[in-house]
Amino acid sequence: MGKKSKETNMNLYYMNNEQTRKENIDDLMKRKKQKEREKRIKQNKIKNQENDFDLDTETVINMTNKNKLKKDEEKRKELSKKERRRKKRNKRIKLVLKIVLLIAIIAGGTVFALTSPIFNIKDIQVLNNNQIDAETIISLSELATGQNIFKFSSNKVISKIKENSYIENVRIHRKLPSTIQIEVEERIPTYSIDYVGKYAIINNQGYILEISEDNKGLPIILNSKTAEGEISTNQRLNDEDLGKLEDVLKIMSSAKENNLDTEVTNIDISDKNEYIIYLEQEKKRIHLGDSSNLSNKMLYIVAILEQEKDNEGDIFVNGDLNNRFQPYFRKKV
Repeated sequence: MGKKSKETNMNLYYMNNEQTRKENIDDLMKRKKQKEREKRIKQNKIKNQENDFDLDTETVINMTNKNKLKKDEEKRKELSKKERRRKKRNKRIKLVLKIVLLIAIIAGGTVFALTSPIFNIKDIQVLNNNQIDAETIISLSELATGQNIFKFSSNKVISKIKENSYIENVRIHRKLPSTIQIEVEERIPTYSIDYVGKYAIINNQGYILEISEDNKGLPIILNSKTAEGEISTNQRLNDEDLGKLEDVLKIMSSAKENNLDTEVTNIDISDKNEYIIYLEQEKKRIHLGDSSNLSNKMLYIVAILEQEKDNEGDIFVNGDLNNRFQPYFRKKV
């Protein structure tokens, strides 16, 4: 071989060696990198396992703490519940003790009130009575001095007193320690009814208050329709007479406005369309008609009474004053 060929071969040899060396270096580098990568992967895996362990531990700790808190809360609630039960029980006990004490006080006070002579009746007073005397009312009540002020029923006493037809309402007042007050509201007698030779005394509501030998100076109502068997004290007139009594009240109210009510001695109610009023002192009889237009009728009556002062006779105002009827007087012959 020539010199050039030899050099060329040498160059090729070196080149091949260089190439091989480089390839070896690259291969080493790759293996190194692979090892480093594997190492990193392994390290990351270990790290992840550690992290996983930390997370599991934290979860366990948290769960443990929650369980502990839950148990603490349950324990606290249980203690609070027991405390509430205890307080409630104590409150009930206190209430029972108070009730027992109150009952004992009341019982003791009741026994004392019912047995002590301090509360024996010493004075019985009757208030607002005008028609019935106090002795009669006390007798009806069946109360007596020396009797315990608490040992009677007010309702029973009231019922007994109201057996008297003059008594409309009663109130009983205990004035401790030893006084009883009987407050009455009486019915006022206003008219009398001719009744088989006697008189039934009535009030404005038609209650029969008593049967009397005289009319007690009250206007006498004539010709009532209430049957004799129905005339008794504490009863009322029948419905027909009660309706007419309302008219009588209107007539007397109008008469009072003209100062005539004290002059009326009798009122005939046999016909509600023809009431007749008697004035004995004036020796006059008034034919009133019904109970309508009373104001105008009374004005005519007053005028005729003045005009015919000394004459006995009848006054007629029983026509229709709004239809040219002229009231007139008829002298008795």
